[in-house]
Amino acid sequence: MVKNIVKKGFSALISSQTNIFSAAFFIILTTVFSQVLGFLKYRLLVSFFGASAELGVFLASFRIPDFIFQILIAGALSSAFIPIFSDFIGEDKKKEGYAFASSIINLGLMIFTVLAIIIIIFAYPLCALVAPGFSPQEVALMANLTRIILLSQLFFTVGLIITSILQSFHHFLIPGIASSFYNIGIILALILLAPTLGIYGAAVGVLLGSFLFLLVQLPLLRKVGYVYSFHFVYDETVKKLLHLMIPRSFMLMVAQIAITSNIFFASLISARNVVIFDLAQSLMMAPVILFGQSIAQASFPLLVTKKNNIEEFLSIFLTSFYQIIYLTLPISVILIVLRIPVVRLFYGAQRFDWQATVDTGRTLAYFALSITAQALIFLLSRAFYAHKDTKTPLFITIVSVCFTIFLSYFFISWKELPIYYLAFAFSTGNILSVALLLFFINKKIRLPKFEILVTVTKILLATVIMGVALYIPIKLLDQLVFDTTRTINLLLLTGIASILGFSSYLFFTWLLDIREAAYIIDVAKKVGDWRKILKQVEEPIDDGSNLNS
Repeated sequence: MVKNIVKKGFSALISSQTNIFSAAFFIILTTVFSQVLGFLKYRLLVSFFGASAELGVFLASFRIPDFIFQILIAGALSSAFIPIFSDFIGEDKKKEGYAFASSIINLGLMIFTVLAIIIIIFAYPLCALVAPGFSPQEVALMANLTRIILLSQLFFTVGLIITSILQSFHHFLIPGIASSFYNIGIILALILLAPTLGIYGAAVGVLLGSFLFLLVQLPLLRKVGYVYSFHFVYDETVKKLLHLMIPRSFMLMVAQIAITSNIFFASLISARNVVIFDLAQSLMMAPVILFGQSIAQASFPLLVTKKNNIEEFLSIFLTSFYQIIYLTLPISVILIVLRIPVVRLFYGAQRFDWQATVDTGRTLAYFALSITAQALIFLLSRAFYAHKDTKTPLFITIVSVCFTIFLSYFFISWKELPIYYLAFAFSTGNILSVALLLFFINKKIRLPKFEILVTVTKILLATVIMGVALYIPIKLLDQLVFDTTRTINLLLLTGIASILGFSSYLFFTWLLDIREAAYIIDVAKKVGDWRKILKQVEEPIDDGSNLNS
């Protein structure tokens, strides 16, 4: 029996996901697992280092490596590699596809190695430019940590290309699990090395985690038959990839400038405030990635295949649009109303002081204002990509980033306001971005504006009621029943308030006849038979595997 269970478990790990619901299910499942480990990683970081300048420098040290990696590698993979590689697979030209993949791996490694050498040499002045508020000692530490973290991106370069290959074969589970091993590497290093190496132990953990991210995908890569070759061929397909990736990489560069500006302005306050900003942003990004990125990623192949049928395209788009709004708005309310209990539950280590808790909570509340907007950006951008329009999202990104940087300068440099106003500038820029994306996508597919207005108004009304249902019990129980200085009582209080809030939200959205509420109730009834749920949606992930037609 045990042998049979192990066999079935292994079969589930290596099997491909052939419909959009199962793909989304496994994407969400592995995303949740990775985020749980991510928060454990952050909890260990604040346990060892608190809201210290040292931890702030460590978090800032990711900025330059991430900037280079996102532009060079993520830009190619997100918009160009999978469509071209999928064409080879769909046309039964695996040998040519594998040669193309090897060329991209070799090209990525060559370019990244050259840039890495330059950055390693000039790390100190580059770090001083990114974080001008840091002291000379903090800049020196940031430069050393940047050099270590930069090496991890070599493993990520190969690992992320492998992820794209596996996803082209409709394997989503192992690539999702691989991202969790990145956090596992950091967690192990923190436990084993941080007591002796200090913050350098965390940097070594990043290196270990990136290696594990690559390593765990190799067995499945071998199973699908991929054969790596050392040669590099600069042929038409490589030229096509470079041509396709330029607009996307430029858009990512603009986005990375915005992220870098956050470090720039936060450092002007203090290195400690980099920690506050990063911790709050990590909490905010969890629902954005879980619902926005997962739903958009799962629906994108269908949007591509249905782009010439406006009615079907609109149906898929609106379904995903409403799902994202329905799932993210209540999360925003929870993080606004329960900001302090949430921060204490996730980061309430002994070295994380009360002022850091309050500042992180306020910053989180301002971030939470734009959770739905940020989640929708994933879907709206892909709606443009499905129509081979990369210029419009790029233009909108540039406008919103410039607006965000202007607000950040106004709040932090000019008015010298606290760190949470940097989060407010960030949220305002994302809301502007969604408004512009909706305006221009309406010109392509003529959105049913009245229907959207009615549905969104209903969800907003239920969300407001949920906010009240959260606020009243949290205030009454906190003062009269629970001693929230104890973690178990804080957990009970937060749990009770959240259950009451979610219950009221589900009831009123059902009462207002919002389709997503009925769907959740239906899924809950069938939760005992998960196989039936996975088979509910039978649309293939890719009709013909040609995402570039």
